Amino acid sequence: MNFKNTKAIVSGGASGLGLGLVQAIIAQGGQVAILDINDEQGLKLENELGSQVKFYKVDITKEDQVDQAVDAACALFSGLNLAVSCAGILGNGKLLGRNGPMALDFFKKVVDINLIGSFLLTRAAARIFVEQPENAQGERGVIVHTASIAAYEGQLGQVAYSATKSAIVGMILPLARELSRSGIRIMAIAPGMFGTPMLNNVTDDIKEKLCASVPFPARFGTVEEYAAMVDTIVGNQMLNGSVIRLDGAARLQ
Repeated sequence: MNFKNTKAIVSGGASGLGLGLVQAIIAQGGQVAILDINDEQGLKLENELGSQVKFYKVDITKEDQVDQAVDAACALFSGLNLAVSCAGILGNGKLLGRNGPMALDFFKKVVDINLIGSFLLTRAAARIFVEQPENAQGERGVIVHTASIAAYEGQLGQVAYSATKSAIVGMILPLARELSRSGIRIMAIAPGMFGTPMLNNVTDDIKEKLCASVPFPARFGTVEEYAAMVDTIVGNQMLNGSVIRLDGAARLQ
């Protein structure tokens, strides 16, 4: 399988890593359904990118919205074969911050978007994939999750974020063992520091320090590099049940 014959759903596809992936799939002739809460940006992309793209306004934490959008995309494209979860928030905050202990609602919000959202997309895509015929290689679909190196080396203030990304990493192998029987592969990418809107509120001084902490290349990753990693996963059937670090050998301090 490759991007040219891809019928994909991408959560968080209206910006950041998700947008870069959408653009890469479209450039190679694939079709993409964008699931995102940002309807202004999503509709703009739908108009700009043409008939290969369909936008669905979706709160990734709401199972009915996720299921309905995935069903609609499947009907529109006459099938699906790729699901990529890019929706997420940083959720920075200390357990005991300046304004007091971390609010439970804050922690739950990060869990709902980053973890529950990933689960819901996986479930919605998998139930579509299992009902479809196999391709020539015996495959029905590929699922890719966006984890983070914070799953392994979380920084101060990332208690909520790291917890969700660690949980995503923990889901991959048991899901692969279950879904492989149906010709479905599942992988995760753990990016390091990438130049996405998540860093918009970070000062230039901190950005320089972050770049300097990456052994090589000493810079932020690009959305094109993330998309290329997804492309590799899609095209290489031996990639299954694992997490790939995409981080320039960075280790968070």
